[in-house]
Amino acid sequence: MSTRVDCVVIGAGVIGLACARALAHAGREVLILEAADTFGTGISSRSSEVIHAGLYYPASSLRARLCRPGREALYAWCAERHIPHQRIGKLVVATSAAQLPALDQIARQARDNGVTGLQRLDAAEARALEPALHCEGALLSPDTGIVDSHALMLSLLADAQAAGAVLATHAPVESMACGIDGHLLQVGGADPMRLQATRVINAAGLGAIPLARRMHGFPASLIPTARYARGNYFALQGRSPFTHLIYPVPESAGLGVHLTLDLGGQARFGPDVEWVGAPSYQVDPDRAEAFYPAVRRYWPGLPDGALTPAYAGVRPKIHGPDEPAADFMLLGPQAHGLPGLVQLFGIESPGLTSCLALADAVRDALG
Repeated sequence: MSTRVDCVVIGAGVIGLACARALAHAGREVLILEAADTFGTGISSRSSEVIHAGLYYPASSLRARLCRPGREALYAWCAERHIPHQRIGKLVVATSAAQLPALDQIARQARDNGVTGLQRLDAAEARALEPALHCEGALLSPDTGIVDSHALMLSLLADAQAAGAVLATHAPVESMACGIDGHLLQVGGADPMRLQATRVINAAGLGAIPLARRMHGFPASLIPTARYARGNYFALQGRSPFTHLIYPVPESAGLGVHLTLDLGGQARFGPDVEWVGAPSYQVDPDRAEAFYPAVRRYWPGLPDGALTPAYAGVRPKIHGPDEPAADFMLLGPQAHGLPGLVQLFGIESPGLTSCLALADAVRDALG
């Protein structure tokens, strides 16, 4: 026997919780299935907690189209619900004259993406804001911010539950049979069950692609290859001399080893890019040897021995180390022909920033 349910959201990270909330407020019966013992233990708990302005992404990409409205919706959400956050601003810095044209390119891309308020600074103007900074020029992004991601997820869950959604933990989805009239899920854990769901959203983060491969009847040709890029973070011992986030000109697979601040003012550096075969979260202290020269390009005063291992996160990449960056993949019924099913692949940065806008897109894709 199987239990019937209207909507199943697989994964209780920030994306899954936002989707569950959007669907519950649309009048759907929603069950959130989470394999772990609580919500938000995967990608969502291991990010830099930055609210991105949307500077870098190609204008036609889903990342760009969701980031700006997602950012403003997120700021409004946090303000209305008193979620700890701060519109702290960031400086994207060129540490050599050769990098200055890259700043101009970023500014053009940001304008194409509808980002307003960017300011181009020369070296003296940047140092007036951040006296410890070394650069040849910078872009000031005043709309970049930081947020308490756990408090955000707690608020999304509470709002979803207030609208009738239910969270089940220790509930891994082992397989699913896709159908035109619904989808049959086999759920494991201590109390295995079979669910017949009209609508299913695969928001399983790092597990989304492996899960899709266990969905019988879903076109295998639409499932990308899962790639994993671990990002290590190191914390600064002592007080930070900076009041803004500091980002170098972006690198190919990420945004470089940047300086972020938490809401208490503690500085951390990262993430770097370490391609791995499977998700793992151990930070190798020896990787600090590469952090020191990277950070000293924009902060020459970083003291020896000031960095200590903090944590690591893993980006759910759908492109390899030598391939162009991939866009978010939102595969709804129009893409695969199966009613009531949305697959979310490659939802990395700016996923947290875009969570509310992405949830609306998922709701709309389901019809």
